[in-house]
Amino acid sequence: MQSFNICGGGLGLRREFLPALEAGVPDAIRFFEVSPENWMDVGGNPGKLFRRYTEQHPFVAHGLSLSIGGPAPLDRTFLQRLKVFLDEHDFVLYTEHLSYCSDAGHHYDLYPIPFTGEAVRHVAERLRMAQDILERPIALENASYYVQPPLAEMDELAFINAVLAEADCPLHLDVNNIYVNSLNHHYNAAEFLKGLCGERIVYGHVAGHDQDKSGMIIDTHGQAACQPVWELLDLAYQNFGVFPTLLERDFNMPPFAGLLTEVEQIARLQQRYGDGS
Repeated sequence: MQSFNICGGGLGLRREFLPALEAGVPDAIRFFEVSPENWMDVGGNPGKLFRRYTEQHPFVAHGLSLSIGGPAPLDRTFLQRLKVFLDEHDFVLYTEHLSYCSDAGHHYDLYPIPFTGEAVRHVAERLRMAQDILERPIALENASYYVQPPLAEMDELAFINAVLAEADCPLHLDVNNIYVNSLNHHYNAAEFLKGLCGERIVYGHVAGHDQDKSGMIIDTHGQAACQPVWELLDLAYQNFGVFPTLLERDFNMPPFAGLLTEVEQIARLQQRYGDGS
């Protein structure tokens, strides 16, 4: 599996963080991540500031709208715009969710793909088409989901591994999504993690979640990561070796120092098994 020139712990770059970063990027933050959809058309002073950051620090792009498993044709116009953006800012890696978010129009949520052999082949074909247009590999992230996909021929673990093998693509491992799904769909998170194709892991996410009134666990990225999620990340490093890992936080923001503490926790776990440098 191809290696990418990032290591250590990272943080999702949000505009709320920019004032705290003006004095300099803390040593614990080895790279940043953004969703291209949030920055592709940004101009003026924010665009110039973003350019300054991408010139000085490694960046990963984590997409929101490719809809790699969707039934509608791939949006080639969007992919061409995305290619220009990724090349212009020299992104180290581009990842997307193993899910879909569009059909007749764009839906602002991520939906599970049916766990079938036909869906495996469908995703792999679309991934190869998207990679050809972007002229770069796409790592797929295991996604959270809240209803069981219909007509399943296999379980979630077998489906993920089958897609990775059919598409011959890297895995973006989100340990919080494993934890969330394990609670909502009643499986053992550690056994699930150990069953993944670890040699395909090139990148990771750690994040927090919330519980709604029904008791469903929701992947909100709105809380600090809980101890079982940190333990899953530790287990991933123990079983598969250290890989670059990013802290996701999308709302309910604590003081920046609190986020930095979580990025530093990533670094401490990595140092147990070699820091990935």
